Amino acid sequence: MGTTSIWLAGVGGQGLVLTTRILTGVAFREGWDVKATDVVGLAQRGGKVWGTVRFGTKVHSPLISRGQGDFLLSFEDLEGLRWMEFLKPAATIIMGRDVIFPNRVLLEKEEYPDNVVSQFRAQGFRVTALPTKTMAKELGNARLANTILLGNLSRHLSWQLESWEDVISQNVPPKTIEGNLKAFAQGRKLVFPGESPPEDRG
Repeated sequence: MGTTSIWLAGVGGQGLVLTTRILTGVAFREGWDVKATDVVGLAQRGGKVWGTVRFGTKVHSPLISRGQGDFLLSFEDLEGLRWMEFLKPAATIIMGRDVIFPNRVLLEKEEYPDNVVSQFRAQGFRVTALPTKTMAKELGNARLANTILLGNLSRHLSWQLESWEDVISQNVPPKTIEGNLKAFAQGRKLVFPGESPPEDRG
């Protein structure tokens, strides 16, 4: 197997550190060599942050070159758009559609983009856009949005469901385990047009 490369992009406070930890944990449990960057950027709430996770038979670096990303987990539209040039043609983008204005937009140093999904699709990327914040609130905890995105990403990775559930349970606060597992399952059920539901192995 070649190396699979995942970008994560969003703003501080959206759970990118936890998401990266879960991804690396599941990849390791599934037997892959895995390298990840620490989430970097202005990690205070509203500051732009990003990270990478790469896994395969042998991975030498967590860095992703331009045009080599297989997946983008976009927690926020503007921050996801910044990394478009780092994706392969026909890469998969999974994004939360609930707008959170980054600090630079609030300070009027940057304009918020329109039609981000259309911009991605115009470049040939495969996009699943989810109302994660709304879905998370319906589950009783707005902080579950990142787990919903992970659930949808899991559809594209041939990792056992048991591995996902165990690693999530080990990395979230004990009182939130049940909610996180429900959020993961909800994200996993959402199907991109033309796809089939995942075959759960556990």
